[in-house]
Amino acid sequence: MTTPLPKIPGTTPFDGVQAQKGYALNKMCFSFNSAGNREAFKADEEAYMRQYGLNEQQAAAIRARNVLDLIAAGGNAYYLAKFAGIFGLDMQDIGAQQTGMSKEEFRAKLRAAAHP
Repeated sequence: MTTPLPKIPGTTPFDGVQAQKGYALNKMCFSFNSAGNREAFKADEEAYMRQYGLNEQQAAAIRARNVLDLIAAGGNAYYLAKFAGIFGLDMQDIGAQQTGMSKEEFRAKLRAAAHP
């Protein structure tokens, strides 16, 4: 039995429970390492999601391109970056979504933190 992680306001820790919950989603996102799989997803997203057995919460989050919902559905940021890359998004786009900022605001925050 594992000890639950402490609650951190505004975050969803990626623990064993989240890993199990997001297995199908993360497996699908990992498949995007292959250019052919990225093309297959873009050609028919619904069929591709069914192939990996995504549940409705995961599929809805994929359709909405909503990173916070994907994380809540068990997504791991490293695998989600592979999904985001299909649409030309990078980790700064994901960080902006997670913080509710525009990408430029998020970049400015990163620069300010690097040069206090």
